[in-house]
Amino acid sequence: MYMINLKQKLALFSDHWSPRVVAEMNDVQFKLVKIQGDFVWHSHAHTDEVFLVLEGRVAIEMKDETVQLSEGEMYVVKKGVEHRPYADEECKILIVEPRGVVNTGEAEGDLTAPGDVWI
Repeated sequence: MYMINLKQKLALFSDHWSPRVVAEMNDVQFKLVKIQGDFVWHSHAHTDEVFLVLEGRVAIEMKDETVQLSEGEMYVVKKGVEHRPYADEECKILIVEPRGVVNTGEAEGDLTAPGDVWI
């Protein structure tokens, strides 16, 4: 294993809503993603999902609340909770979740990204 510079990795891609794997620990992947605009309502039936904001602001909307996160803040969406992240301006996030998790959960569509894409 080698040192990973997250800023350098983020500079290697520009598309939104398409997570890139930068590291793996056991069966857990660390994924960088750039987001902007609205995502789809979705859930992950078998796993929690961690959002750690590296730059910008993101809102994670759930049925009963909306969590606002800024740089340096993180939030754990519990498994099975339907949620929809959105960002008015580009936001850079580190997502931590098990290998094989589809970004749109069961709600496949135009924003479903290929899995296990390393950068």
